[in-house]
Amino acid sequence: MRAGSEGTGWGRRPEARHCGWCGQRLADGEGRGRPRRYCGHSCRQRAYERRAAMQRGGLPEDAVVLSAAELADLQDRLFQLRCAAEDVVTAAEDGADSGELRRMAAGLVQEAKGLERLR
Repeated sequence: MRAGSEGTGWGRRPEARHCGWCGQRLADGEGRGRPRRYCGHSCRQRAYERRAAMQRGGLPEDAVVLSAAELADLQDRLFQLRCAAEDVVTAAEDGADSGELRRMAAGLVQEAKGLERLR
């Protein structure tokens, strides 16, 4: 670690920002003003429409509403993630070589990245 790097952010990559509607990664903006929350006008509009509908329905603005199909899909993807994690543990206990464990861990990361986007 470099001297003076504690707490200064040296050597750290800035945390990636994602669109508040579609989850797409936002370009690193170095402009002035507030950081972008949406990747484009259509996502900003959809987010506004959702907030307005939530207010009309009496739900809090930060409520998460999923259809039954979306919930089932999310549960399936969480199950797949857990199975992938269990496979890594089993392989490690069975003495898999480091290359195999790295490949399995990379697959686990891909599964987790897929869960980051709910829309």
